[in-house]
Amino acid sequence: MYELTPTQSGWTETILHNFFGNDGSMLWGGLIFDSAGNLYGATASGGVNGGGTVFELSPSGSNWNLSVLYSLSGEPQQRPAGPVSGLTMDAAGNLYGGTTKDGLDDEGAVFKLTPNGGSWAYTSLHDFDNNGQQGQSAWGSVLRDTAGNVYGTTVVGGQNGNGVVFEITP
Repeated sequence: MYELTPTQSGWTETILHNFFGNDGSMLWGGLIFDSAGNLYGATASGGVNGGGTVFELSPSGSNWNLSVLYSLSGEPQQRPAGPVSGLTMDAAGNLYGGTTKDGLDDEGAVFKLTPNGGSWAYTSLHDFDNNGQQGQSAWGSVLRDTAGNVYGTTVVGGQNGNGVVFEITP
């Protein structure tokens, strides 16, 4: 992961973090900031459970410290298993995302991570199943409206097998 800083002669690249497997791999999605200047993101693979990680990068002087907030499960042989898109954060600091091969049937899931006294609690909002009618493999970012509904897309499943647009209500 890197930062590009404009200079008079072009751009300067600064490496913020090199992923090594246990902290995640395959960083495909975007990053989001919180109000304190911390960065949040997810990896599509790696982590101690093989299904990707959700992480926080905190500024510390001229460096950044990485903390793995949660290590997702999934079929690590079926890469990518975890999130391939960015996360969404609500006003309370909860993180939302979707996975490609996590969940009860390894067909993807939509999740919420809640800060909980120095750790993060995982809640599955929806696990996609093997029949595929409701979709499988959430590849896009999830969005949340003011009523707490979560929206997203899958790349597989649905009536024609080409994915669905879904809504999860609280």
